[in-house]
Amino acid sequence: MKPEQTHPTSLSSPGQPEEIPGAVCVLTFNANDPSGAGGLTGDTTAMASVGAHALAIVTGTYVRDTTETVDFYPIDDEAVADQAQTIFQDVPIQAIKVGFAGSPENLAIIAQVTADYPEIPVIAYMPNLSWWEDDRIDQYLDAFQELVLPQTSVLVGNHSTLRRWLLQDWEHERAPTAREIAMAAAEHGVAYSLVTGVPVDNQHFDNVLTSGQAILGSGQFERLEVSFSGAGDTLSAALAALIACDNDLGDATREALLYLDGCLLAAYRPGMGKLLPDRMFWAQPDDEDDDAQGDEPSSDGGDAPDIDAFQLPPHDTSH
Repeated sequence: MKPEQTHPTSLSSPGQPEEIPGAVCVLTFNANDPSGAGGLTGDTTAMASVGAHALAIVTGTYVRDTTETVDFYPIDDEAVADQAQTIFQDVPIQAIKVGFAGSPENLAIIAQVTADYPEIPVIAYMPNLSWWEDDRIDQYLDAFQELVLPQTSVLVGNHSTLRRWLLQDWEHERAPTAREIAMAAAEHGVAYSLVTGVPVDNQHFDNVLTSGQAILGSGQFERLEVSFSGAGDTLSAALAALIACDNDLGDATREALLYLDGCLLAAYRPGMGKLLPDRMFWAQPDDEDDDAQGDEPSSDGGDAPDIDAFQLPPHDTSH
């Protein structure tokens, strides 16, 4: 999964500097997560694992452990703006990931930054916010919908989370399809949606890549009878990094899903709560008795998810 890296074997002589290749860089707006389940810890590790360098913009900090989120303290929006503007002046950026910003004010800063760089694809992840106060959730979702979705190239989120947010007036007895969720997102300017955890049956779920016009691919995976924390941040970070590494959206989605599956198969429990993805599973020594379990996908039938390749357009910057 991780691309081969080359290192210089000797120092250049004075006056003859050796040309050093630049890194593929992804700017990520996200919060500090002390548990290491997700947030900036998850982003930086996942991005490095698939070959990109993370430029981490801190939007605040969770107060949480591996069991639950207790509170959140956002960073002042001016501090978020200063972080982003300073690094943009120094480093070429190939993609932007938007994780949890923590406040409508920070979302406004993120929208301003992404609007200033319309050629850079934006991968936005919407986490489950049920731990937060209802009024703060409503304010945050409204601001995200108005300010960030028009800048978003790919929206990533769990089926139940996106359904509650984008289809609040859903009146049918059946659950909405991934494409119907994508249609709702497209009304706010989102080109593509990666909807995860779409129910199939008691043993399987789908991860569906779709636009408002058509389903572009899906990967059916087997349910694991355990509870994870940090899967969404891991998937969205890997997707952003793979797109930054010049993969088309179809290939990037396929590889990100397989990477996440390996992370979850090798998950561990550092505390008393949920399992955390092992984003460095590929670096662990092979277990001779297990035949490198972490390197094999758990998709139905053992095959890679069927995601068709296509190109990612720039995001729409109109408000």
